[in-house]
Amino acid sequence: MATMGKPDGLDAVDRRIVQELLADARITNAQLAEKVGVAPSTALLRTRQLMERGVVTGFHAELNPAMIGRAVQALISVQLKGHDREEIDRFTSRVPALPEVVSTFHVSGAVDYLIHLAVSDTDALRDWVLDHLTTDPVVGHTETTLVFNHMPGNPGLLP
Repeated sequence: MATMGKPDGLDAVDRRIVQELLADARITNAQLAEKVGVAPSTALLRTRQLMERGVVTGFHAELNPAMIGRAVQALISVQLKGHDREEIDRFTSRVPALPEVVSTFHVSGAVDYLIHLAVSDTDALRDWVLDHLTTDPVVGHTETTLVFNHMPGNPGLLP
């Protein structure tokens, strides 16, 4: 498959498929083929190849947190006390798996992790931080920032 000089290894058809899937992940294969201008068999094959190559990693539903009882969101900066590999592995296997955690980012700089949390209310937020971070022996410091509004960026391909 030709890459047409693109550093991401995607040709024009791949890029159109990705853009259409980002716009509507529930699009039928027939609709996708029509929008991209290829045969349905080509659209299906190309989509499968994009998944096999790891370009498309999944399809998901996007939920309104407030409508499912998770109206309070926060970003929690976590600085670890030490950097013992066993303790870090324990922390990173436990915290991201907790049901209130939307995302966990391992970052550089003054903190080690940023945790995006969604909970029912500020009492639940306080209790979560106390129960899951403050009492963890590897956690040295946390700072919680409330999210007033989340404005998603562009998760898709660069022009």
